[in-house]
Amino acid sequence: MGEADWWRGAVVYEVYLQSFSDSNDDGIGDLPGLLLRLDYIAALGVDAIWITPFYRSPMADSGYDVADYRAVDPRYGTLADFDAVVARAKALDLKVVIDQVWSHTADAHAWFEESRSSRDNDKADWYVWADPRPDGGPPNNWLSAFGGPAWKWEPARRQYYLHHFLPSQPKLDLTHERVLAAHFANAEFWLARGVEGFRFDAVDFMLHDDALRDNPPNPAAAAAHAWNPFRLQRHIHDMCQPTSQALMSRIRAFINRFPGAVTIGEMSSEVGALGRIANLTGNTKLHMAYTLGVMKSAFGPAMIREAISEAAVLNRTGWLCWAFNNHDVDRVATRWNPTGKEAARFARLVLALLACLPGSVCLYQGEELGLPNAQLPVEAIRDPFGLTFFPAYLGRDGARTPMPWLAATPQAGCSRAVPSWLPVPDGHRRLAVDRQEQDAESVLACYRRMLRWRKQHPALRRGELELIALPDPFVAWRRRHGRDCVTAFFNISDRPASLRAHDFASFEPALELGFVTAPVEGALHLPPYGVSLGTENRDRKRR
Repeated sequence: MGEADWWRGAVVYEVYLQSFSDSNDDGIGDLPGLLLRLDYIAALGVDAIWITPFYRSPMADSGYDVADYRAVDPRYGTLADFDAVVARAKALDLKVVIDQVWSHTADAHAWFEESRSSRDNDKADWYVWADPRPDGGPPNNWLSAFGGPAWKWEPARRQYYLHHFLPSQPKLDLTHERVLAAHFANAEFWLARGVEGFRFDAVDFMLHDDALRDNPPNPAAAAAHAWNPFRLQRHIHDMCQPTSQALMSRIRAFINRFPGAVTIGEMSSEVGALGRIANLTGNTKLHMAYTLGVMKSAFGPAMIREAISEAAVLNRTGWLCWAFNNHDVDRVATRWNPTGKEAARFARLVLALLACLPGSVCLYQGEELGLPNAQLPVEAIRDPFGLTFFPAYLGRDGARTPMPWLAATPQAGCSRAVPSWLPVPDGHRRLAVDRQEQDAESVLACYRRMLRWRKQHPALRRGELELIALPDPFVAWRRRHGRDCVTAFFNISDRPASLRAHDFASFEPALELGFVTAPVEGALHLPPYGVSLGTENRDRKRR
């Protein structure tokens, strides 16, 4: 695989910076702390790291409210600290991907401070402004994903501005050529410092209907999502616009000037997410994308089969990046296994699925430890999304607690400050890195073996996928690339299951992985959430 194609089948490790590793004991993770942990990340066998925003920010939304796209926020360190991270990552053969938040800025950004001051300044039209209705109300019925109307009144201009999230995150007009030029210039600043890719935040929210038409109601969602009115609309005008394809092509044309640099898009959980990935990735658009829709789906054999069938088709023209965890959703160990039954086996199942699915992979810090979602008291919640909708929704902080490095130390070794910005759950201490590194059968050890094995098999990084027809609770497929053929069997249930109606004559189980089960007398007996992986040797079957 050429250097320009490094991203195909790559594994990207997401670092949620403020919860990863704190070097100066102020309770917040930082760039020097990340530098100290890069060897750990490299030892996992991943190809790249994605660092969440470290830009100067008021931190109303954990850094996704950017006040300066070229400045490192002092709580995270300095530009020199960032350069040191990039240099060490390169020495460890890790690519560095950073967030690009193009849809909106912080209201503290100099662009917005100028734009809001009048209707005739140099940046007056850089954001989405609209006149009130005759009755003084906002221009349409659009709602913020974080609660309330998506419009806020600005007295100086006597207009409303659009915000898809917090009122302090005003929406940029990405159809404006000068706005795009400014974004491209800022991106080039980071590429010049050695960055090798960008994760684009909230792609579905980048563009909207220029006529600002009302969204229609979505009565089918009324019962299930009544706690958030955002779900009571069909978001056909405020997001997911067909014109997004042209914007993605502009971004790809820009990034193609930098050989080896890649783009990863984040798609929302709105209906049709995999279809949007097919439309917005490919040779002339984003390199790849993941969707929150997969993460928010109900787990089971049917969901897995449907997703991989769509992905196998999607990857012929675009490219899917699989993610079961990230900083915006509850951790998969709890979300898909709410009883916590067979927790270690379930964590290994998740790993094996990710490692064998067709496409690239995003792992989220702590996923390799099998961390469950943290249960936090209301006084500990920092997420504005959670604070708005508590107690119906507890927010995203349960997936954002500090990384547990050392079981017996304050804040589990992520920091020596007590308290840190979020508390460490007691249940995470027993899963800390230092404990798991002493156990050859730990979830962490399994991740290291599995990711190493994945790199040894071109079929798992680039191969075509063929589903094997099996009854529930089994899901199975084989992947081929040249002479390399890997076959995977999964028990998608919390009960033991046996498979007899299959020919295992050519199947050679990879027993070195430590968590697989081998066929016995022509039958495969899988424990709860059991996995069997191996290669197929057709010559052996013919003999």
